[in-house]
Amino acid sequence: MRRSSLDPRPLADLAPDLVVEVLETATSTNAVAAERARAGADEGLVVVAEHQTAGRGRLDRSWETPARSSLTFSLLTRPSVPAADWPWLPLLTGYTVAKTLRAQGYDADVKWPNDVLIGDRKLVGILVERVETPAGAAAILGVGLNVDLTTEELPVPTATSLALESPAGAAPDRTRLLVELLRSLREAYDAWQAGGADAVARLHASYAAACVTVGREVRVDLPGGRELTGRATAVDEAGRLVVLADDGESVVGAGDVVHVRAREQ
Repeated sequence: MRRSSLDPRPLADLAPDLVVEVLETATSTNAVAAERARAGADEGLVVVAEHQTAGRGRLDRSWETPARSSLTFSLLTRPSVPAADWPWLPLLTGYTVAKTLRAQGYDADVKWPNDVLIGDRKLVGILVERVETPAGAAAILGVGLNVDLTTEELPVPTATSLALESPAGAAPDRTRLLVELLRSLREAYDAWQAGGADAVARLHASYAAACVTVGREVRVDLPGGRELTGRATAVDEAGRLVVLADDGESVVGAGDVVHVRAREQ
């Protein structure tokens, strides 16, 4: 299948707020962005790979998709907000990506903490990593979005792509979509960064209202084979999932869980 490359001209127009570096091939855009951060790259650098050969997700899960079939990119940020607020970055990223896709006409939802789904099928994977650099700590916001994959090309059977979910069966223009996603992410990040406690409270309210995990019966797989089952009742002020089980209420953070699934799965 012949797929078009990204158009560099609209991406160049995003400067100076965003500087986009497009690589034909990379093992992991997060890894490349981390290298750039340690070398002194400024906030706003975006690393995009037309073909990512060793993409990484949470808990070092890996995958590979055909060249130019997806949008795989990483945004370098250098937050100055208190470290206690950094756990909101993965949730902010997932919420913003889902919101942007909904504005493009896709029925996208965010599943706690940061997966983006259409129905019960995963469309977007997100990995946010903290990186220590000589200029201070940085955060890499990594996004992998299935755009033009066929059913046979999906990394797992429970995934989907924009092409498969489009009524016309056609994928959107990847360059235009990337521009919209980057603009939305930069705007949401800047608002969160500059807005203090009020911005965190607004993000909390918006995210909690949009998160389809809340209100569902869930099974939370924890490290060491432990399992928590119950009803997801809320997302708290720290971005953690509140689960009401038979023996009482438990709170879990994104870094504490292996999987969160609907209870019947």
